[in-house]
Amino acid sequence: MNVSSPMSHEDIARARLEVLRREHRDLDEAIEALREKAPGGSAQLTLQRLKKQKLLLKDRIARLEDELTPDIIA
Repeated sequence: MNVSSPMSHEDIARARLEVLRREHRDLDEAIEALREKAPGGSAQLTLQRLKKQKLLLKDRIARLEDELTPDIIA
């Protein structure tokens, strides 16, 4: 019998963080591929949208990292 314990909030946040980081890398690769495919700027609007999505992901990653990092009182 396979008994699994429920994931803690921290475990869920860490898993989500990894997914967001992967999505961020994927967007970075998509942006680079689009730049190579259309270097003349013909896909400028698509590039802008991808960059905006990447920035939003970066913000979400930063919030999750802050949530997971304990406050240290020096």
